[in-house]
Formats: sequence, structure tokens, C-alpha cells
Amino acid sequence: MPATRTVRRRRRTVAAVAALPLLAVVLGACGYGSESEKDEKAAPAAKGEKIGGLDEVKIGYFANITHATALVGLQEGLIQKELGGTRIKPQVFNAGPSEIEALNAGAIDIGWIGPSPSINGFTKSKGQNLRIISGSASGGVSLVVNPEKIKSLDDLKGKRIATPQLGNTQDVALLNYLSEKGLKVDTNTGKGDVTVIRQDNKQIPASFESGSLDGAWVPEPTASKLVAGGGSVLLDEKKLWKDGKFVITNVIVSQKFLKEHPDVVEAVLRGSVKTNAWINENPDEAKAAANAKLKADSGAALPPEVIDPAWKNVDITDDPLASTLSVSSEHAVKAGLLEDPLLDGIYDLSLLNKVLKADGGPVIDDAGLGAE
Repeated sequence: MPATRTVRRRRRTVAAVAALPLLAVVLGACGYGSESEKDEKAAPAAKGEKIGGLDEVKIGYFANITHATALVGLQEGLIQKELGGTRIKPQVFNAGPSEIEALNAGAIDIGWIGPSPSINGFTKSKGQNLRIISGSASGGVSLVVNPEKIKSLDDLKGKRIATPQLGNTQDVALLNYLSEKGLKVDTNTGKGDVTVIRQDNKQIPASFESGSLDGAWVPEPTASKLVAGGGSVLLDEKKLWKDGKFVITNVIVSQKFLKEHPDVVEAVLRGSVKTNAWINENPDEAKAAANAKLKADSGAALPPEVIDPAWKNVDITDDPLASTLSVSSEHAVKAGLLEDPLLDGIYDLSLLNKVLKADGGPVIDDAGLGAE
């Protein structure tokens, strides 16, 4: 049985966008992602011997609570400690498709990311660009609505619902859910029985407050921001999944980087596993660390009425919950984003299991989708 390291905090994810040139939406204007000067100054210094002589490793993640492993691990120096003198170069993204584009371009080496863009990127490259090497989080996604305009799930027709980006995990989840409800939406334009608006996570709360949106299918902390602004949770996505478990964030690596620097990848995974354990053992301190990192990346910390419920909605785990990935790919096909998704070989959990075994943990299963 898969093993999980879980922080008790609090599904339907899916695959991807039709064309990579559309995927350039990121936080900031620095290449594919935003590299914060504040973050550079506050980041723990690289000390000691460089692993394999490598100067730096480029790591991507989102400024989301669903990426708590990256937020806390970077803020507390738990990942940098394992890398010694090999410096972390962080980049922040708004949504997965743009991070995949950066991985393909060599702008990042390793990234925390959702399952939908992982599947899409792997499929479009015919299995040549990435591997999923670990889990990170489950849950933490909700459909939040204006309770004066939408009182039940039967009231969605004719409404305007936002997602962070065309083809990102929440976008495909919403498209799939609407299809199951018998509501038709054009995948590319977002027009139909429900109008799907693709908008940056950081812009959605203002649009919601102005009344230009009736709701949003979003990850934490955006969901809790909307609730704090008068929204109501109409659907917690984990209710759509067996046992409430589904992968919302996993860790990927460039196959080229994995082949050339397995020792660096192993070090990052040690840092990830130790971070997850530390989060589990120190939930309040970990929440504060995540909030400090969000402040460093965005310029503002989250208030208690946002960070507290957001933190409770996410489960932190080393397990990538590989068995849920097949379901996610089926949703991508239904949404018209993929015709023939490729999953065989998408996982390589060998280094993760090496790290877990050394720490006395059990082996994690790849659901038969591992690289040979």
C-alpha cells in the first residue's frame, strides 16, 4: 500500500492545454517565472561542497498553499541544506502549463506542479521531457461562488466561473465537472452553457469582488481569499474522489537533468521528504514559514482569515497518489485537451524510495506507470 506523510489540513485534476505557445502566463516578467530579489536576499545561503560540482539547480513552484512543501522547504532552508554548496535558483509560476514550457526550455530543472500539465507535457513530448519523482500535496481545491447568484450546483448555467489558466489542473477539473452535469462549454473559448474565464490567481479575488465573476474553481489560498471576501464554498473537490485523496501537486524533473545529475535530484528529494516530515511535526511553525515565503514572493502575507482555513484544506504527502493520475488523464480526453494520453513511464520513484528507505519508510507504488 502507498505510504503517506500527512499533515492533517485539508480532486478532480486533469491534463493540459492544446498548444504550448499559449502558456506564457506567469507571475512577473522575468523569463518564464518570477525570481524575487527579496527571496534571493532572504534565502538560506548555499554552504559547503557543491554536489557533483554543480553551481545551481533551478526550481519552479507556485505561490500557492498547495505548494507548501516548496514554500516551507525553501523558506526554512531544508532543501538548500541537502544541496550544500549547490545554490537553489527559484522561479515562481502562476499555473502548470507555463512551468512545463519553462522545463522544456531548460529554464528550470525541477518543479512542483499539478498532474494535468505533467500529463500533457509528457504526452506531447512522447515521453521524453519529464518524470514525476515524488508527491507533494492532495486536496486544497474548491468551487467558491457568490451565494447571492449561485445557491446550488443546479444554478451554474449562464454563470461566469474562473480558473487560473487554460489547460491547468483546475481548468480541466471544472470542464470535466460541467460536462458531467450536462453543461456544454467550448474548451478553447470558454463559451457555452457556462462561461469559463481564464484568469491569473492573483487577479481572481478582485474580479470576484467587482461582480465580473460569479465563482471560481481555484486552489488554496485563492479559494479562502474568495470566502473571506464574501464567497461560499459550493463544492470541495475532494468530495469527488474516493477517500478524498487526489494528487494536486507532484514533483517533476527534466529527464536530461535527472540523467546528468541524479545526486542533485536525490538531494532535493531528501529535502522534500524532510520538509514534509517537519510540516507534520510542526504544523503551526510550518504555516508561519509558508506565509513568510508567500510574503517574500508576493509582497504580502496572508491574513489569519485566509491562511488558517487554506492550511487546513491541504494534505501534505510524499506519495504522488499515482493511481489517481489515470483518472485525471481520462478527464483531459473528455475535455478535448488530449486524444491519446501517454502515461507509461511517467513516474520514476526510485530515488524517492531510496530516500524513504534510508529514513525507515515504506516503498511508494507507481501504479504500474513507472519508467523501466
